[in-house]
Amino acid sequence: MTLPYFLGCPQWQHPSWNRLLPAGNTPLARYSQVFNCVEGNTTFYATPTQAQCRQWRTQVSDDFRFLLKFPRAITHDQLLAVTLGEVRAFLEVIAPLEDVLGPFLLQLPAAFGPQHLDALWRFIDNLPAPLNCAVEVRHPAFFTKGEEERTLNRGLRARNTARVCMDSRALFAAPAASEAIRDAQRKKPKVPVHLLPVEAPQVVRFIGHSELETNRQYLAPWVDRVSSWIESGYVPYVFIHMPDNGDAVSLAQVWQSMLLEKLPGAGALALDTQRPQMGLF
Repeated sequence: MTLPYFLGCPQWQHPSWNRLLPAGNTPLARYSQVFNCVEGNTTFYATPTQAQCRQWRTQVSDDFRFLLKFPRAITHDQLLAVTLGEVRAFLEVIAPLEDVLGPFLLQLPAAFGPQHLDALWRFIDNLPAPLNCAVEVRHPAFFTKGEEERTLNRGLRARNTARVCMDSRALFAAPAASEAIRDAQRKKPKVPVHLLPVEAPQVVRFIGHSELETNRQYLAPWVDRVSSWIESGYVPYVFIHMPDNGDAVSLAQVWQSMLLEKLPGAGALALDTQRPQMGLF
């Protein structure tokens, strides 16, 4: 599919998407006909084999992008205090995907604070070119607009590294009326929306309200922002989450319809319109 930016979900398969995605041999092949990127959450929990990575590569086009997460053993268990050998071992496994890699999603836990920034700079500086990453922080000190946050932002700018923007406002505006919502509100950070202007592509992770239409008011500012980026020649990444990600494709369709109103050349999603799409309105 052709879009002037990258749009994706946190996974490439869900049973609820069977009635929305077009026909295809595998879930990834079907997904990649609609979306042109995906969050690589699978590598956070378990490292795939090189054979699996080769299979994934055959199922996507050259303009598709995987934004893989480093294993939690690296980012969460060791807080980036790892050897080059550990990082190289992971990079060797995913080598078959090298030509379709976007920036790695370097998701850091709330325990990763200002005292760990030297480890972050070493990690980024030692990534072999042309690999790069986008950094997501969760420690409260990085959201106070104080010296700790300024130090983080200066270091990222110096390395032309994007700061992932997590927007969970819609999620936390939803009443905790279901286990899916409660689980998402437990796991996702409730942090302010802070953007860091850099030349590197911006990465936005939007976690939606459980009621599909309620998301429009939270998506509207992003429509303005993303359309402005695209018109300025930038190619951002936008990922759509929901408390129940079975609804993520439907929310992505709402998002894209809103973006098309602002930016008519943004393109429509290639969903299977012959089947009923429950839950859109």
